[in-house]
Amino acid sequence: MFEYNQKMAKRVTISDIARELKITPATVSRALSDHPEISPSTKKTVKAAAKRLDYNPNKVATSLRSGKTNVIGVIIPTAEHVFFGSVIHGISNAASSNGYDVLIYQSNEDQHFEQKGIETFISAQVDGILVSIAKGTLDYSHFLKAKDKNIPIAFFDRVNDQIGIPSVTIDDYKAAYAATEALFARGYTRIAHISGLMHIKAFSERLRGYKDAIKANQMPFIDNWIYYGNSSIEAGKAGVKHLFGTDEVPDAILAAEDFTAVGALKGLKAMGIAVPGEVGIIGFSNDPFGEHTTPSLSTVDQQTIKMGEEAFSLLKKIIDRKDSRLVIADVVLDSIVVERESTQKEG
Repeated sequence: MFEYNQKMAKRVTISDIARELKITPATVSRALSDHPEISPSTKKTVKAAAKRLDYNPNKVATSLRSGKTNVIGVIIPTAEHVFFGSVIHGISNAASSNGYDVLIYQSNEDQHFEQKGIETFISAQVDGILVSIAKGTLDYSHFLKAKDKNIPIAFFDRVNDQIGIPSVTIDDYKAAYAATEALFARGYTRIAHISGLMHIKAFSERLRGYKDAIKANQMPFIDNWIYYGNSSIEAGKAGVKHLFGTDEVPDAILAAEDFTAVGALKGLKAMGIAVPGEVGIIGFSNDPFGEHTTPSLSTVDQQTIKMGEEAFSLLKKIIDRKDSRLVIADVVLDSIVVERESTQKEG
């Protein structure tokens, strides 16, 4: 039977190290923080003792003294999309390299949960907050609350550029334009669009890029070839049901993101419509599953890991700035059209 040992469970403190080495706690504290008044030999001795005794600094006490926690909070809309997991990977890598830890909060695409996440991070006294806005968010006052409390905050991917919070995005307009051009280059001429929610800037910009590419190629613009979805597999299925329920049907689809594109692919297969022979499909995000669909899915790579790295870099600039009046510029990344089987029209 295991007997609980209080001595084993005791947390090692700076005072314990000081007693071990017969020096003052203040000397230990200064040595551990590399204070210039402490000699290199003393620092080495103290750090060796700290390691031997398995000393772990009290981060709460340290943060109270320094005014910093070296922790950032990240709010993502959902953990179900590989896209956000990949961005988090980039954020975590950059944060770790700069001595920061990362707390992650999932809003579940809900404004209420997003507000709760902001409040949680404010209470936790994080050094800064990164956010990708939820689909359901229409009121942005909780972001302004954090900003008013002088908590550094920045957006990534899904943003609002009307409230003065800097962001990291791709150029969604340019990306949708290029994706539509790629369809034209493959010989498709009647291109439809299954969009995302229009109050989200990324999706409204993709719609704008699609429209301008149609116009630039001097092709007729047909209002009925835009289906307003909500970025989901079901929206993709509903979109093709709408688009192919009339006499004038498209021969290609630009989907707002990859889940919508997969829904469109499934819907077309159920109708007996060949992809890419009769209809080409291209999505957004470059989620890994796109390589394994049949046919494999053409898409737009949003450079998610780089987006995460740039998001942390942007937030750190806000954290480190000495003058709050200094304007931090938005970061706009290039995107890459990735062509696979779903747009490989023959002939």
